[in-house]
Amino acid sequence: MFKIKTALVLCAGYGNRLNPLTLKEPKPLLKLNDLTLLENTINLIKNLDIKDIKLNTFYLKDQIKTFIEEKNFNVKIEIIEDGNEILDTGGGIFNMVNSSNEENFLVFNSDTLWSVDYLNSIKEMENFYFLKKIKNILMVVNKELSFDKKLKGDFNLEKNLLSKGEKNQYIYTGCQILNKDLLNNINKKVFSINEIWNELVVKNNLFGFQSTNKFYHVTDLEIYNKLLKSY
Repeated sequence: MFKIKTALVLCAGYGNRLNPLTLKEPKPLLKLNDLTLLENTINLIKNLDIKDIKLNTFYLKDQIKTFIEEKNFNVKIEIIEDGNEILDTGGGIFNMVNSSNEENFLVFNSDTLWSVDYLNSIKEMENFYFLKKIKNILMVVNKELSFDKKLKGDFNLEKNLLSKGEKNQYIYTGCQILNKDLLNNINKKVFSINEIWNELVVKNNLFGFQSTNKFYHVTDLEIYNKLLKSY
């Protein structure tokens, strides 16, 4: 049984690399195979039997709100607005975490093409997370499995610990588990989650879990158009 009860979905970004498509439509509502990226993400979360979803909005937020209202997802979805300024990834997560009484959260980027093939990997990652009693873990994939061959690696991975070097072989997939304690000492509203990761890397305390699934990520307009033809 999946232990984590709440999933967070990042939906606030501008999606500038997909202009002109995202000038009038937010990136999470772009479609592949007649399914929006956001709906695809929510469907995966539902398959994990998570009943509480929070997503943050800022850019073209009314469109996302309308989409959620008109869809019958049969799951609790709460929209947490960034507010008067976009909070970046870390600030957006921090804002959503503060709206919940839970301790542990499953966090998704909505611009990865999530499929049921990820279910076992996510469940195994969660088991590792609780077994080792850790506060964070990132799902990563070998960059050779990336559809977008332009993507550079984010990390190296050895014995479930992530590090950074001149040549990084693993890409962050857009799925992580974190405990709210990681954010206890934050004293600013706007920041990237990379700041937290970098601090943990220095302490040799950033954990990773390897997925062996092919990695499809809507990076930019060129990749989106290629995915439309092949995915």
